[in-house]
Amino acid sequence: MIEDWQNGGFGIYVHWPFCQAKCPYCDFNSHVAREIDQSRWLRAYLSEIDRYADLCGGRPLTSVFFGGGTPSLMDPEVVHGILERIRSNWSLSNSVEITLEANPGSVEAGRFAAYAQAGVNRVSMGIQALNNRDLQRLGRIHTVEEARAAFDIARKQFERVSFDLIYARQDQTLTDWRAELTEALSMAIDHLSLYQLTIEQGTAFGDRYNRGGLKGLPEDDLSADMYEATQDICGAAGMLAYEVSNHAKPGAESLHNSVYWQYGDYVGIGPGAHGRLTLDGQKHAAEAYSNPTKWLGLAPEGKTEKSFERLSRQDQGNEYLMMGLRLSSGISLDRLKKISGRGLIAERLSYLQDIGMISLDGDNLSVSPDGRMVLNAIIRELLVE
Repeated sequence: MIEDWQNGGFGIYVHWPFCQAKCPYCDFNSHVAREIDQSRWLRAYLSEIDRYADLCGGRPLTSVFFGGGTPSLMDPEVVHGILERIRSNWSLSNSVEITLEANPGSVEAGRFAAYAQAGVNRVSMGIQALNNRDLQRLGRIHTVEEARAAFDIARKQFERVSFDLIYARQDQTLTDWRAELTEALSMAIDHLSLYQLTIEQGTAFGDRYNRGGLKGLPEDDLSADMYEATQDICGAAGMLAYEVSNHAKPGAESLHNSVYWQYGDYVGIGPGAHGRLTLDGQKHAAEAYSNPTKWLGLAPEGKTEKSFERLSRQDQGNEYLMMGLRLSSGISLDRLKKISGRGLIAERLSYLQDIGMISLDGDNLSVSPDGRMVLNAIIRELLVE
């Protein structure tokens, strides 16, 4: 019997919680530490891998993703040890994708060569901006020159290199962004992640914004124009938006992120990591303790999970809807009904279709290009309450 998660695949996410410096816009679980006992962290990761292997070992593995934090601060021996233990517990697909996130300031040629030897075959780089003034404003500790040098090092070691940029920044004009994106496309290999700057509460930027700081942020109309320009320029370059913020040449889409968006199963290992795991036909949501010291201390006992809860069919359906509608390919209405036990409200679908926000093609529901600009509102309209 084919279980639903197999429609999306199976991945493993490994969270490295440390950075050289905390970026003011970042709300991820990342921390700055003077000293890190990497051998102890490796032992903790291996213990967690073994624990999850007891639950779901032997599955065909679509992807492994080292995220953070700044995983390019991990000793290559740690990455090697993690991947060796994963290989011993799961069968890797022929096209397995093993991604490591990197910040340009932590890239060294020797370290990248060692990551490649360990099995990493894709790197995602947090470049974020292509001018030094904006890098400083974003709290980044690398320069454009360092970013380009790091990108060149990565290209020599890995066939697949993606990088991130943030737009809708302070005092950024539409002309500025069009020129920067064109420059980025001249560097890009086959994948770009392009995010609008979001001010998150609880971050340094959030606090500054609340105090009336962060002058020069674009108005909503300018942000919308930047989004539309992004679609046009990337589309013309053959880097299609397969997801709201991700662009790739055909066949170069991120396999790991697609596990999330296509509502597969994934194990989350590390402080604050989330997972979705189907056991005995029931989908569960896992969340690890976020404090690195607490997580590290609990790992040998196998008690790192803050929660491990069975998801209701309604919750599963809503998660599939929320994740799947981010993809340009959309979702299967039949699969949604099988997951949740109910279909979407026909009147709401008809209304959204009539105003050009969604497209219905047989079993397929997808959001239109216009609808993507108000995706959250569309999802709210469709969610089962």
